[in-house]
Amino acid sequence: MAKKKITELTEEMLSDFLAENNLELYHSEFIKEGKDWFLRVYIDRESEDGYVSTDDCEKVSRFLSKRLDEEDPISQNYYLEVSSPGMDRILYKEKDFARFAGHQVDVSLYKAADGKKNFSGILVGLIDGNIVITDEKDDQLKFPAEQVAKTRLAVVF
Repeated sequence: MAKKKITELTEEMLSDFLAENNLELYHSEFIKEGKDWFLRVYIDRESEDGYVSTDDCEKVSRFLSKRLDEEDPISQNYYLEVSSPGMDRILYKEKDFARFAGHQVDVSLYKAADGKKNFSGILVGLIDGNIVITDEKDDQLKFPAEQVAKTRLAVVF
């Protein structure tokens, strides 16, 4: 089964279960690292005061593992990992950019712009296909989304 089909099936399997448990699917991926395959599922809570506990991860892991064993859609051996996206989460979807507007982010580009590939600033949002941040000089920087390798929340202490 193709990687995209596996993640789509995972999303289908989890949809109702996550909603019943006041959780949401943040991201999923089926990837090969070295000789091993991993099905990684990142769960989250949208509420400001909400957080994902290890109990939540365990509950989702047990549920998904059972469903995957029953349907057995993945032919090769793999490891199932369920976790929260973490404090330094990668932003994937439009709603992630809207939710975390005003937060400090790190933006990595595929190719250098002005001699740099990495930028930091306050996220303004995803606007007209551009990831927009305000840097430490209060300049607004715009990066076409297709040129951005990764936008990640910065951990600020």
